[in-house]
Amino acid sequence: MSADLHIHTNQSDGTFSPEETVKMAAAAGLKTISLTDHDNVDGLEAAEQIAARVGLELIPGIEMTTETAQAEIHILGYYLDRRNPGLLEVLARIQASRIERIHTIVQKLKSLGVEIEASDVFALSGEKSPGRPHVARALIKKGLVLNFREAFKRYLDFRAPAYVPHFKLTPTEAIKLIKSAGGIAVFAHPAISKADDLIPELITSGLRGIEAYYLGHYADQVDYYVELGRKNGLLLTGGSDFHGEDSGRETKLGDFSIPDELVDKLRDEHSRGN
Repeated sequence: MSADLHIHTNQSDGTFSPEETVKMAAAAGLKTISLTDHDNVDGLEAAEQIAARVGLELIPGIEMTTETAQAEIHILGYYLDRRNPGLLEVLARIQASRIERIHTIVQKLKSLGVEIEASDVFALSGEKSPGRPHVARALIKKGLVLNFREAFKRYLDFRAPAYVPHFKLTPTEAIKLIKSAGGIAVFAHPAISKADDLIPELITSGLRGIEAYYLGHYADQVDYYVELGRKNGLLLTGGSDFHGEDSGRETKLGDFSIPDELVDKLRDEHSRGN
């Protein structure tokens, strides 16, 4: 049996509900999963109920979006208390900012001659955790781009003309927030962020792990981050970053997994009070 510790549902930019996702993971033979929706924990309660019913271990998780001047950095949180008042207060502010951000992205797109409305995006995302993937889906649906790659390259990437910054949360702030909610903070898909120089600072702030085993990492990148993690005493985690169908990240649950022994180490860290 095996684990996948990076999975999204339709509570953020995935396409399946938490209940559907848990059932699919169990059917795929996974033993342990973590739902890590972007900047919200709204799907965890329903997922926990289904997971208990199908005999699947569910680690409560989140993926927090942060920025520095040089990069967008995602911080995963595991075993955090989804009812923590301080966490929920910050997440509510982030969600409000995400809605405002969509309106600003749409205005930028219009200034570029791209005819799209915020309502087109919210029709796909709802108003819980809308993000750039929802904008990309709306652009594709309206025939304004061919695919996710074109949407991001032309308009939505970090340095593209319709990019709008996130809620101003730094990686250090996210790590401290996760810790305050009893969670374990892990640097998500580090090869994508290209911000390895910040890792010592993040460790000082309380970072406890690194997502070395990531579906989007090349083999040499996996080897590099495994070694980097071991040298720095970091937990090694991994996941598929599953988003569902027509999500721009086409993979099936169960096609990518990590060994149980890595989950055991994460669980032990949690048991010690991280």
